[in-house]
Amino acid sequence: MSAPTLDRVGPKTGKDRRPAGVMIAGGTLVVVVLAALLAPLLAPYAPDTIDLSASLVGTGPEHLLGTDSSGQDLLSRVLYGARTSLVAPILLLAIAAVLGVTLGTLAAWRGGWVDTVVSRLTDVMYAFPGLLFTVLIIAVFGAGMTTSVLALGLAYTPTVAKYTRSVALSERRKPYIDAYGVQGMGGARICARYLVPNLGRSIIGYLVVLFGEALMSLATLSYLGFGAQPPSSDWGLMVQEGQAAVVQGALLPALVPGFAIALVVVSFNVVGVWAADRLGSRR
Repeated sequence: MSAPTLDRVGPKTGKDRRPAGVMIAGGTLVVVVLAALLAPLLAPYAPDTIDLSASLVGTGPEHLLGTDSSGQDLLSRVLYGARTSLVAPILLLAIAAVLGVTLGTLAAWRGGWVDTVVSRLTDVMYAFPGLLFTVLIIAVFGAGMTTSVLALGLAYTPTVAKYTRSVALSERRKPYIDAYGVQGMGGARICARYLVPNLGRSIIGYLVVLFGEALMSLATLSYLGFGAQPPSSDWGLMVQEGQAAVVQGALLPALVPGFAIALVVVSFNVVGVWAADRLGSRR
């Protein structure tokens, strides 16, 4: 027995068609992902190759996007940096999803004092700025991408937990949940086999929306010196390293990675909002 679903029949309506903006944003993300995967083939130089004789060179045949103050090719660094900048938010959200979905489902299912404790705990963490919480953890355990991902994963857990609780409460009221209970099935088994899987569409859509924010948070930590460390080609770190060149009139070292961050964040937000609406409506 499972939750009833309705199959769509007939031609696509205007709501079913993907808007042009979503298609453009989706295409942009596909190109970025492919560029990251094929970075060793597409990059004209190794990302850590230093050539001081080519310091702050502008765009040209040898360096399509110019170089930074160390003579490193910006195109190569951006291509390789896409790997860290895309994978790290996924790991961050995976941590937040495991913890948040568990807490949210537990609160919705058990109710009573369990729900009260989880709700108060998430409220307390909400009252504490997530970035400040992350910086405090980094201050204790040291800077680095691994610490940043773990710390931000904990910081995003209350957000995912609150959302999961809200959708789980709605799902828990459906008749099929009571039917499984009447059959003698335990609560943990019902949640693991039926409740959580039926929430999957909504939760995935919500996580896609959060991806852009997670990428920005990690880039911010790297910019502040708490995240990725040299000689990494992380985009946030590249912006920080290129800031000094702006004073010398060279905008590309900071502008290129900054534009890459903005492009990916905006694209994920556009696709995420559309995906959340579609997946939520089909739950």
